[in-house]
Amino acid sequence: MPRILIAECKQEVSTFNPHLSGYGDFGVRRGVELVNYHRTVRNEIGGALSVFDAAPGIELVPAYSAFFITSGGTLADEAWQRIATEFLDGIRTAPPVDGIYFCMHGAMASETELDPEGWLLEETRRIVGENIPIVVSLDLHGILTDRMVEHSNAIVAYHTYPHVDFFETGERAARLLLKIMAGEVSPVTAKVAIPALVRGDELITATGLFGGSIRMAQEVEKGPHGLSAGMFIGNPFTDVPALQTYSFVVTDGDPELAESAALRMAENFWKNHESMQVPLVSLEEMGRIAREHIGGTLALVDAADATSSGASGDSNAILRKLIDVGYKGRTLLPMVDEPAVMRAFAAGVGAAIQTMVGGTLDPKRFTPLPITAKVRLLADGRFRSESFGEEWLAGPTAVLESDNFTLVVSSHAVNLYDRSFFMAHGQNPQRFDAVVVKSPHCQPHMYTDWCARMVHVDAPGSSSANLRYLGHTRCPRPIFPLDAEVPSTPVAKLFHQPKTST
Repeated sequence: MPRILIAECKQEVSTFNPHLSGYGDFGVRRGVELVNYHRTVRNEIGGALSVFDAAPGIELVPAYSAFFITSGGTLADEAWQRIATEFLDGIRTAPPVDGIYFCMHGAMASETELDPEGWLLEETRRIVGENIPIVVSLDLHGILTDRMVEHSNAIVAYHTYPHVDFFETGERAARLLLKIMAGEVSPVTAKVAIPALVRGDELITATGLFGGSIRMAQEVEKGPHGLSAGMFIGNPFTDVPALQTYSFVVTDGDPELAESAALRMAENFWKNHESMQVPLVSLEEMGRIAREHIGGTLALVDAADATSSGASGDSNAILRKLIDVGYKGRTLLPMVDEPAVMRAFAAGVGAAIQTMVGGTLDPKRFTPLPITAKVRLLADGRFRSESFGEEWLAGPTAVLESDNFTLVVSSHAVNLYDRSFFMAHGQNPQRFDAVVVKSPHCQPHMYTDWCARMVHVDAPGSSSANLRYLGHTRCPRPIFPLDAEVPSTPVAKLFHQPKTST
């Protein structure tokens, strides 16, 4: 009976966030607990399990999962060492297996290891040897290092942004692993580096120019020799030596096809790269827009403090500006501020409190703002996301009302790419005149389809779309848009080429 080992190590970081991530920012599961949880959510492992369950005679070996509760700052070395040790111990103590499926993100970084996924794959190879096939699923915001490709047999990446194909990506990875295990295919991979860091609406795969490159990848996968293909646009906020955009193609023993298809995808991407930026309005202009806005909900997009991109979540920049300009519309906004939450819990529901909000995690960018507020709700911050059913843990959470502002304040950051955090705490964004959206993009029905206007604000923060503001020091240079007149001469690098007979 073929055995398949399943393991997960997944985090996305902003190295510009000064607040380090720790071990407590991960949900850790082992053995049957890993499988039981992932059967309840539509994520990559859930999709892989659906394929393995349908395949006759497969024995699953669930080893270890460290899944980030949300993105955050660089992973502290102590936490990285613990997670890496536990991950590899799960590989070492597992029974002999015939294949391995790893679920990873690709934009992880610790204080000293800037390619954690590649390191884990390399160390896994030392343990299991070269003959056990390994397939890895990755986020298209991952950073595809040579080491990741060298020490896996094949990679599979999301095809959608905003991401709606977690489950399907896991299915694709599982089906490919089974083919490799059965000896039906012999993967060859080509990847092409593209000197660009990109943001903006043109990355929305259903409607933007980036979708053209993705559809080219999907056509390759549908072809007779295509196994996997896609694009990695990286996380521009994970400033590591390999940070840039990549196209990749995995074929069944056909290096020429892999190379030519990866080059075509890269060339298609490059011809559109200058359009992949975000038109931003200043805080001053945002204040004017808010004062003059009449009718319908105004969405103030603060992607610079997007917790799903690794930001700290404690920005009060938009709140401060709205107060300064005297905006009177009912406004809903999220905030990470554990001391403010503790003050609310000490006072109790219905009490009036004076507290500071913001600037507790990123004090160089944000100065704590004093407010007087009424405590409207207290909760444990534990809920399931509306998007895919993951369990999210915001820690003790308080809803505070300060004049026309309603703040949902958590002890810990959670993803804000949907409305779950608001809705779980009794706040429907559609009932407000304005809502602060701390995510660059959400699925359209979350906000875009019904908000009267989406205003992308050039606020400070460690995930700012104003990339020149951040101060990259590690990524390759020159690179768009950090430098002027960036040349691009695409070259395909091949991995796992078939051995020629002599």
